[in-house]
Amino acid sequence: MTVISKKKNSSPEIKTFGCRLNIWESQVISDHASNHGHSDLVIFNTCAVTSEAERQARQAIRSTKTKRPNAKILVTGCAAQIDPQKWSNMPEVNFVIGNKEKLEEKFWKNFDVNNDNDTNENVIVTDIMEIKNNSQHLVEAFDKHTRGFIQVQNGCDHRCTFCIIPFGRGPSRSVSTQNIINSINSLLSNGVKEIVLTGVDLTSWGNDIFGKPSLGLLVKKILKNIPDLPRLRLSSIDPAEVDFELMNAFETEERLMPHVHLSIQHGDDLILKRMKRRHLRRDIINFVNEARRRRNDIVFGADFISGFPTENENAHNKSIELINEANITYVHVFPYSHRNGTAASKMPKVSNSDIKKRAKDLRKLSEAQNKKFLLSQVGTIQSVLVEKNSIGHTPYFSKIKLNEDVKANEIISSHIVDTNFEGLIGSVYQDHLKL
Repeated sequence: MTVISKKKNSSPEIKTFGCRLNIWESQVISDHASNHGHSDLVIFNTCAVTSEAERQARQAIRSTKTKRPNAKILVTGCAAQIDPQKWSNMPEVNFVIGNKEKLEEKFWKNFDVNNDNDTNENVIVTDIMEIKNNSQHLVEAFDKHTRGFIQVQNGCDHRCTFCIIPFGRGPSRSVSTQNIINSINSLLSNGVKEIVLTGVDLTSWGNDIFGKPSLGLLVKKILKNIPDLPRLRLSSIDPAEVDFELMNAFETEERLMPHVHLSIQHGDDLILKRMKRRHLRRDIINFVNEARRRRNDIVFGADFISGFPTENENAHNKSIELINEANITYVHVFPYSHRNGTAASKMPKVSNSDIKKRAKDLRKLSEAQNKKFLLSQVGTIQSVLVEKNSIGHTPYFSKIKLNEDVKANEIISSHIVDTNFEGLIGSVYQDHLKL
């Protein structure tokens, strides 16, 4: 296990794209790169979920090179892992490394930033399918985040027909319970008040550990062994893998935040089957109903794809109906993105105009659902983790602006007085009473 040095080294500039797991990994990269004298690099930690994410990364690389022509640029992340040559071919890029290399201290220790003449030596990408273990690096603090992100799992063993990420992340691998607890304690000792458990397929945690413990058991063990942890939050989960212990944890553990983001993707059963998802529409309804029975204030966000191949208007309307019936308060909309190498790429395509129109429909509904939920919070008292500039988040992950100046990293109670286009407006209640 690597523990970061306490000495203050200057950090490289890191531009992070994509998921919360990349936020954790970017911090690991920052720790290693700065500790071994690579502060002069500009590092792009890319995402491959959509072609748009890749386009944004390419645009950012070109922009950076224009502004800093002498900068050495290194590209890593899922997009680099899947197609390293494409990124190496960019004239602005000096180095391309894989998802394994980016997390290894020994790589950064031996890395020669001046060796950028031989293309073959400047593309270092290991076969991700051969990776058996996760990084054991112990992150002590996050440079730009009040919340602490903990990688508990990486990789994915499923093969959803639209998804290229398993080829960027490799097989599912779990971090040991003890390492997770050590990581959380390290962050707590540095003042972090909320921990977010992250992974590529979070609910598969434990499948490769002896006895196959579940994510729910991990959550309970964390809360039992770390009584000083004020708030524990889950990132995106797969409803098909949620176990009894996790449902019970939501019911019995107040420190487990009542907000869950679900990987749903669609509301039509035929489309779900063509996506090779492991749930159907009724499974989502049953899941959210059971969760609300156990914890009546729990709220749900969800991922939905618009314009998946073969989707017609009727199928699209099924997604709209499911969002309403399940009362999803926030929808993260992904217009379908063609990814070479996936099964979906060979299916009959939906026109770009229909994809855009249906994405707009889903986003409009998401805005209405979110507004309705925010209005329901007016007049209530909510616990708020203040992050910066008197802005924070409630347990439901609603963004809130406080009327008073409150220093970052405080957990205070707030009276919700109004809403705006960004979220909630609140006033400090009972002189910073901590909940």
